[in-house]
Amino acid sequence: MPLNSSAIVCPLCRLPLACEPKVWRCAGGHSFDVARDGYVNLLPVQQKNSLDPGDSAESLAARRDFLAAGHYRPLRDAVLRMLAPLQAQRLLDLGCGEGYYTSAFPGAATEVIGLDIAKPAIQLAAKRIKTCTWLVASGAQLPVADGSLDVITCLFTQLHVGEMHRALRNGGHVLVVTPAPTHLWSLRAGLFDEVRAHQPDKFLAGFEAQFEVVARDEVHADLQLTQTGLRQLLAMTPYVWKARPEKRLALEQSECFETGAAFSLLLFKKR
Repeated sequence: MPLNSSAIVCPLCRLPLACEPKVWRCAGGHSFDVARDGYVNLLPVQQKNSLDPGDSAESLAARRDFLAAGHYRPLRDAVLRMLAPLQAQRLLDLGCGEGYYTSAFPGAATEVIGLDIAKPAIQLAAKRIKTCTWLVASGAQLPVADGSLDVITCLFTQLHVGEMHRALRNGGHVLVVTPAPTHLWSLRAGLFDEVRAHQPDKFLAGFEAQFEVVARDEVHADLQLTQTGLRQLLAMTPYVWKARPEKRLALEQSECFETGAAFSLLLFKKR
């Protein structure tokens, strides 16, 4: 893993971490081993909200295979287009999951850090992708120094606006990707009796005190899914846990299923 980690601090005492090949240490006496797969666990037990926080292994495996098939490639391309003009030195992908999007970011930033609270997600990412720094850590308490980041990307993940503001340099950017109003409409119609449009603008109020919107985009992709692809999509979305089991089961019987993905991209600049 890349070891240029002057931005990374100890999650326990907030002192800088000296990032050596096998162990990261701070002056306060805390140390964190570099795992064999090349990631570092910076999630203390007191920052966990459950025994195994984050996405399940089933959901992560489904997302890995679904994304590897290229279904959301138009979104990844759009994210890269929005990042390119920023010429970031250090980018943090918050809630990076198994690393599909993160793996493309070294083309848009000199140093890329992938961070997720789910250890299985980071394990999957670190095994395959060696061009990024991979951390198991909490987005609510980022293990990075004040003003040390140029860009934070947040693709379908929880937003800790104040913490991101702290971690970004003056003039730094946050790129938020969230479902657009019609995202997976026919899929949701198969799961629920009533379907409501997503509301991407609901995030604007949380940012307006500390950030300004400098760009936005919307991306659409038509999906024609085999039964396997549909089951992968169902397993990786949060919708199925709110739907009745019999509706999911009926949907999973489809040999071929068509739906549309729609994404809203919002780029914020730190005031």
